[in-house]
Amino acid sequence: MFIQSFRMAIKSIASNKVRSFLTILGVIIGVIAVVVLVAIGQGTTLQVTSNIEGMGTNLLTVNIRTQRSNPITMDDLNKLVNSNVFISGIAPMISQSATVKAGNITYEDSTIEATTPEYSEIRNYPVFQGRFLKQPDIDNRSFVAVVGTEVADELFGTRNVIGEKISYNGYVFTIVGVLGEKGSSSLGSNDSKIIIPFTLGERILFQKGIRTFYASATSGDTVDMAQVSLKNYLNRIFDSDTDAYNLFSQSEILDTLSETTRTLTLMLGGIAAISLLVGGIGIMNIMLVSVSERTREIGIRKAIGAARENILSQFLIEALVISLMGGCLGLLIAWILIIILSKIMNMTLGMSGSTALLAVCFSLVIGIVFGLYPANKASKLKPIDALRYEG
Repeated sequence: MFIQSFRMAIKSIASNKVRSFLTILGVIIGVIAVVVLVAIGQGTTLQVTSNIEGMGTNLLTVNIRTQRSNPITMDDLNKLVNSNVFISGIAPMISQSATVKAGNITYEDSTIEATTPEYSEIRNYPVFQGRFLKQPDIDNRSFVAVVGTEVADELFGTRNVIGEKISYNGYVFTIVGVLGEKGSSSLGSNDSKIIIPFTLGERILFQKGIRTFYASATSGDTVDMAQVSLKNYLNRIFDSDTDAYNLFSQSEILDTLSETTRTLTLMLGGIAAISLLVGGIGIMNIMLVSVSERTREIGIRKAIGAARENILSQFLIEALVISLMGGCLGLLIAWILIIILSKIMNMTLGMSGSTALLAVCFSLVIGIVFGLYPANKASKLKPIDALRYEG
């Protein structure tokens, strides 16, 4: 009986090709919306998470909000590292937007960061060519710089720039290293940095004392202990005024990000699911029309012995076939769109098996829910009333 009902459903769908296609189209659009939007949400999460992890998974960041009469110095931070078993290194940092020149060429989108040799390891910025800052550069306030790949490309048109000169506000720096390419994030390019010695930065960027510094825990297991140690240190020098500084770790950022993006992905999926509901309304509408057109057929089938269950299953299977066809076609088109969008958006997008299964199951549920009423209505028709129907 199921096979017979399935054949009759296919025949009914094929007899009204345009109407059936428009009905299926609603389900197709719904499935595409669900799968593609969820893929974009998950892809965005992966990209941002990767960018944050690329900064260093054991990273702790401190921003000083209240300045003291005797600001934190490098000696203070060195003592902190030497006396704490949970912190492997600390790198102070001064940052300022800058316009730099090389000959007659100007680059306006750079950021000068003054720091120490530990910065490279703590922030996970390996050197692509040349070297990073060394302790003698800090001790001697040397006019040397390590530049990002974007700076090298914009100013020189090549990344072989070791020994080249760049200038900022009349100060001339010799390039001693080029950072490995990091790419861009939501905060901007990571390859537009110019890194100079911290002691030199204090002088030419007009900042005394340390307002921002990065610390690295000895391992992923000691991040919490390192964070507690830093908090105790800062509370001691700021008299327990927690508003005087901000302290956060990469794990906190990742946890917050994961929670936020999970909520946004669910919201996107929920919005897209509305399209499937609209498709379900289309299925109900077309099934009601089909029941109206085939009233006499229903009457004849009932008159020759068809039970109510037979009529119910026939129309319900028809609704399921429509929703299943829409779900499968929607998945196929969504897969193609995801491949195209991955290249356009330069983002890793994928269609997970769970998302695909959820979309198809949801489309089937829509078919059952919205096909049940028309099927039930058809099964309840009395043979005599159906045979007299003139439609």
